[in-house]
Amino acid sequence: MTDDPISEVEDEALTVDDNVVADLVAFRKTSKLEYLPGENIEAERERLSNILNALIDKLIAGVRANPSKLWVLTQFQHSLELVEGEDTEGREHFGMEIEEIMDILGIESSDGLLSYYLGGF
Repeated sequence: MTDDPISEVEDEALTVDDNVVADLVAFRKTSKLEYLPGENIEAERERLSNILNALIDKLIAGVRANPSKLWVLTQFQHSLELVEGEDTEGREHFGMEIEEIMDILGIESSDGLLSYYLGGF
């Protein structure tokens, strides 16, 4: 793999209709990282949730105009870079939330992008 994991992504067109956008909007409204373990994790949960919600906002605003896997994963990459320094549990749970977004968008694989940033997740 090259230094930039996005270069390994195989682009594909996504089908983005009103239902997909509505599902993203609904997911944006949900609580994130509900099962993040540990004590005194409120600040960590809030920090990671804010990054996820900002990502979802970008997707809601731009995925209709850019309905491609590469565009979406490029948005993921920016958010994943922000959580590289988090502890393992935080990164794993962040990755689970990203997988929910992938399911909404019909993306089956991140082509190694999640593993690259989340440490073998």
